[in-house]
Amino acid sequence: MRGTDNMEFETVLYGFDGGVATVTMNRPDALNALSMQLTIDLGNAFRRAIADGARAIVFTGNGRAFCSGGDLREMQSMWEREGRIEAFLEDPLGELHGVIRLMRETPIPFVAAVNGVCAGAGVNFALACDVVFAAEDAAFREAFVRIGLSPDCGGTFFLPRAVGEKIATELFFTGDAVSAERALQIGMINHVVPAASLVAEATAFAAKLAAGPTGSIGRIKEMMNATFSNDLEQQLALEHRCQIESGKSADFKEGVAAFFEKRPPNFTGN
Repeated sequence: MRGTDNMEFETVLYGFDGGVATVTMNRPDALNALSMQLTIDLGNAFRRAIADGARAIVFTGNGRAFCSGGDLREMQSMWEREGRIEAFLEDPLGELHGVIRLMRETPIPFVAAVNGVCAGAGVNFALACDVVFAAEDAAFREAFVRIGLSPDCGGTFFLPRAVGEKIATELFFTGDAVSAERALQIGMINHVVPAASLVAEATAFAAKLAAGPTGSIGRIKEMMNATFSNDLEQQLALEHRCQIESGKSADFKEGVAAFFEKRPPNFTGN
């Protein structure tokens, strides 16, 4: 068991306990806007969680926001320094997209705990997680159009798959805010909980997943990543491969033994 260790991160709080890593964006005065440093710290914190053997990751924000999107002040500063506004949208955006890929390709569950403001890239980072909890006072806004930008960080991939093309298009076109309750109704998120218990409930859920057969969960994540791009034959082939891999696992043997012995299984992720 490890406690909190934040020495290596400037803009992220990191904790590890019982197989669950907690990664908290920590720029509360900037509403956790995604600066270059925060982007780098997020990638490194997720990699630290993997190296620590995390079996689930809770992802949240410190203060009154989950994440307000890209850091426009840093964008303007880079524009003035380099003489071209698109400078911020080249390497920094590439770094952001690298973190999104890491989240989706890592075969352990990511559980978002969305507090307060969640806008722009912040929405899409939440949607990149496998399960999303939101506080009752959270609000989601695909705000890009309000400053004349188009979406990034996988928004046009994740949101239509969650809510359907028409609703996603309206949210992108208008940049209107969506309350937590509305987000739940349209399938954008999984759970709405009181703000005071948000992180505790998300962590309890993550701990439940971490105690499960996380090898199997990782293969389910792989299949969910592929399900909207594969045709039926490709998806059946993927299911076949993944089930063979799961069938060779120690967790499958343990699950079958526990079933016949009428006891709870003791999964190890192997």
